[in-house]
Amino acid sequence: MFAFPDDACWNDDEDAVEFGIRLGDYEGRVFLPRRVLQSLIGVRPKAEDCLAHFHLNRTAFERIAEERVRARHLDDDANIRITGRDLRAFRRSSGSNSGQES
Repeated sequence: MFAFPDDACWNDDEDAVEFGIRLGDYEGRVFLPRRVLQSLIGVRPKAEDCLAHFHLNRTAFERIAEERVRARHLDDDANIRITGRDLRAFRRSSGSNSGQES
């Protein structure tokens, strides 16, 4: 069973919201880049706006991360960086037009 600690924060080095994911022995970090959020919001968001959007749509972003782990699509460092492609795939699979849960 997947676990997502309540540890979301802004990561300046990645220019992304960062949060944890655990499944059995696997423990990694998920990065949701500002540029991906910009594609959803329509403007370049501030770090605090990115965190707010993450919290409003947390379940969707966690489901995207779960799917990446299930498919074993991890980055070279064994973490996950959510992409626009991930969002589009999520929208198609969930039947959502907006990609947001609101």
